[in-house]
Amino acid sequence: MRVLLARHGETPWNAEGRYQGQIDIPLSPVGERQAALLSERLADVRITRAVASPLSRARRTAEVALGEARAAMLGLDAELMEIAHGTWEGKLASEIRAEDGERLAAWREAPETVLMPGPGGESLPVVLERAWRGFARACEGLGDDDTLLLVAHDAVNRVLLCRLLGIPLSKVWGFRQAPTTLNLLEGPSVERLEVVRLNDCAHHTALFGEAVHRAL
Repeated sequence: MRVLLARHGETPWNAEGRYQGQIDIPLSPVGERQAALLSERLADVRITRAVASPLSRARRTAEVALGEARAAMLGLDAELMEIAHGTWEGKLASEIRAEDGERLAAWREAPETVLMPGPGGESLPVVLERAWRGFARACEGLGDDDTLLLVAHDAVNRVLLCRLLGIPLSKVWGFRQAPTTLNLLEGPSVERLEVVRLNDCAHHTALFGEAVHRAL
């Protein structure tokens, strides 16, 4: 099976460096353009199944990437939603640094240890547990020649890739996940997938271009 694990396009809050988590922020015009460029790149790829997070930035990215002819195949799975940042949601990184600096420092240095503050706040291990269930469910029944497009979020993609690469969640910041990036996974089963391409955003960013965002 092949899995194209993608991230949603840019939102206004991504551009501002504002933590969005599970707040449903739509794509910006830049994000819409990134999704359209992803659609061009995938136009000749035979996609068997498509699943996305129900948050509109991921759902819209998947719809645009698939194109009108294939949009009806899209399914949604709430277990692929972004990490719940709790009371950080809606705040700039600079505001969080002033209000909750110790936790923010831990988030940067030992992210696997951090529980997001406030009701519903999640940790990376919790996100991995639920996201892996959604990921495995999306892969169920795929054959050797099948291709899944899965569109999720930065933290979700990172924890899934950590598990696939066999690295601890402490290394979650050791690679990037740019807007509408593609990660190509191949293998005979969900537990034996290999990472063939990581953070491939050639459809909108030059080899040495900047493809980062300012909040997670």
